[in-house]
Amino acid sequence: MSQLIKVLLVDDHEMVRMGLVAFLSTEQDIEVVGEASSGEEGVELARSLKPDVILMDLVMEGMDGIEATRRIREIHPAGKVIVLTSFIDDEKVYPVIEAGAFSYLLKTTRASDIASAIRQAIKGQPVLEAQVAGKMMARFRQHESLPHEQCTARELEVLALIGQGKSNQEIADELFIGIKTVKTHVSNILSKLNVEDRTRAAIYAHRHGICK
Repeated sequence: MSQLIKVLLVDDHEMVRMGLVAFLSTEQDIEVVGEASSGEEGVELARSLKPDVILMDLVMEGMDGIEATRRIREIHPAGKVIVLTSFIDDEKVYPVIEAGAFSYLLKTTRASDIASAIRQAIKGQPVLEAQVAGKMMARFRQHESLPHEQCTARELEVLALIGQGKSNQEIADELFIGIKTVKTHVSNILSKLNVEDRTRAAIYAHRHGICK
């Protein structure tokens, strides 16, 4: 059996944590390894437990989810932070994405879709609430330059597949190239687009119609 995906829950509402634990415990490939009721506790548990995925609330007493996300990314960069919140306003969305959040979901998201987002995070495939993706694309419209014009034809093919949520292995299989070659292309794409990760590259691809 494949290794369990270790998940840390960070939310100051006990009922939310209980509901998530109840559902995720039914998933054979997911294990909730810790629960935190504050941002500070979340950072410490991330440090000690080294979870694969952190489900992060944003509005909490004391350290909020934005700062907790930033600190967790510093001490445990391999962990994928999935924001799970009721808020979608600009002052929450942009800062937490910039802090290193990998995916952004609303608490109205179906439990099965949350589990799916956890699995996709492990595969390197971000999931963004539609309204969040729209906000990020609107921000791109503020820039007149088109960095993707610097990309080669092959890099544009890879960028299109990133926009479709494909993993490196899936891209390699589809384009009949080696996984190392894909990684090189991805690195070049991120550099040319001046973005930090695949999430932002995927948003860019959607914004410019590259992944039709």
